[in-house]
Amino acid sequence: MEDECKPLLGSAHTVGSYSHTGSTDSLDIKYKRPFHVEHRNIVEAVPQERVSAEAAILNSRVHYYGRLTGSSDRLLSPPNHVIPCPEEIYVYSPLGTAFKLPGSDDPKNPSFVTIFAIWNTMMGTSILSIPWGIKQAGFTLGIIILISVGLLMLYCCYIVLKSTKSIPYKDTSDWEFPDVCKHYFGRIGKWSSLLFSMVSLIGAMVVYWVLMSNFLYNTGQFIYNYAHHLNESDSDYGTNGSNRVICPYPSTNPGGNYSAGPLSLGVSGNDTSDIKSFDFWWSKNNTIPFYLIILLLPLLCFRSASFFARFTFLGTISVAYLIFLVTYKAVGQGFHLEFHWFESTQFYVPEFRVLFPQLAGVLTLAFFIHNCIITLMKSNRNPENNVRDLSVAYLLVGLTYLYVGVMMFAIFPAPPLSKECIEPNFLDNFPNTDVSVFIARTCLLFQMITVYPLLGYLVRVQMMGQIFGSHYPSAVHVLTLNLVIVGSGVLMAKFYPNIGSIIRFSGATCGLALVFLFPCLIHMISLRRQGRLRWPSAVFHSSLIVLGLANMIAQFFM
Repeated sequence: MEDECKPLLGSAHTVGSYSHTGSTDSLDIKYKRPFHVEHRNIVEAVPQERVSAEAAILNSRVHYYGRLTGSSDRLLSPPNHVIPCPEEIYVYSPLGTAFKLPGSDDPKNPSFVTIFAIWNTMMGTSILSIPWGIKQAGFTLGIIILISVGLLMLYCCYIVLKSTKSIPYKDTSDWEFPDVCKHYFGRIGKWSSLLFSMVSLIGAMVVYWVLMSNFLYNTGQFIYNYAHHLNESDSDYGTNGSNRVICPYPSTNPGGNYSAGPLSLGVSGNDTSDIKSFDFWWSKNNTIPFYLIILLLPLLCFRSASFFARFTFLGTISVAYLIFLVTYKAVGQGFHLEFHWFESTQFYVPEFRVLFPQLAGVLTLAFFIHNCIITLMKSNRNPENNVRDLSVAYLLVGLTYLYVGVMMFAIFPAPPLSKECIEPNFLDNFPNTDVSVFIARTCLLFQMITVYPLLGYLVRVQMMGQIFGSHYPSAVHVLTLNLVIVGSGVLMAKFYPNIGSIIRFSGATCGLALVFLFPCLIHMISLRRQGRLRWPSAVFHSSLIVLGLANMIAQFFM
């Protein structure tokens, strides 16, 4: 009898703890005693049968308590033995038949799979820009910012995750974060969250187009040189030896002990004219971005992206290979570090630089998963471990970024090259003739070709669904949207192929709304409605909003 007096709804275990949760929507599965409907009484593909008298009585009790829950007295919530666990929930018809709820038997994932899914989703192209970001901030300050931004992003993601649980008297089981924004801020919250979600998705697609142009160009260059037995080892500033590292823009190098020279490929006559013709038609900025239209525009017009979803494992393989590549290069290059705290030298940057907001902008997108964390956590078998699993996933992502960024910065050969030569895509610091880097570029190219249509599908579903009420209103609508997305990628790849800047601008912009502004405001409003908002909490969350705004503004001045 004592157990039956405990309220069913809400995550609290006792009545007194409701004042700390303010939620009455969620089913606490752990503390419910389900009842069972005999198998012969469940309607599937067989003729309908009457349910047992016991099931009918329990069904009547559910309806009775359902009427009582409209009262403000939480003690009138149904007792434990009345409501079954989710896998035993059925809908009863007036004829006495029981229908199993669709989707209630979906398989759940253990914590390990959930953590890996978050890690795999969060890891993206930003990992290529982490060494450049550390160079912009300085080695010591870069590490401090990486850890600090990771912790802040984790906390804001935790707020997003529990935002649906703080809404009383509503079924939020199928809500996403835009639904929460709409609940608190109306149509303004709904459309603004959609807008900033589009910024993050389209920004990622633009970065993908720039990188695919880069990887396709270098892959084709490697194959052409190998087929014609050409060697371009002297075409760029760089070191010599088997572990060659180059500086694509030598003007940033303050005087290494090497000299520039013309392209030396050991060819002459007609071979030289063939090379010039190849360079004209195979240009990283002038032709390759347009070649990709032929391949990717038709893929974006597919009604479903389920085929491409099967190749998401390529992302895991690519990240794993990047970690191996950095480790392999570290063994061959060794570490090159000198600590100059506030002044730069000929080959080394200072430990603290005023350009540190650029790294903060990159990390905002690198740790961004806030718009889909609720969906990912719905499949967790043990929802009581959500906070722990989210923290472990962020820890693994942070360690991955830290390892790749620190190792790549440390092994960059200074001298004879300056640390200023580190590129926004650190793979550009290796020549086309490097086989290990060729493998990395090829893996990333195929991964992005399969992920790009998935991102386009997400943009179409969110935008078309909200505006026209259909994910595929017509071929003309979809083609127009895809042309705008593809055109943005082509223009950026041709005129501004700096993925570091693209990532930091899009990351800071979408991060202001979806990471800092909306989560913090929702959390403070929820606490105020429960009477639990105190000035330290209000000051802290207001500071996070100001920090996000300052991060976005700083990108335009750095």
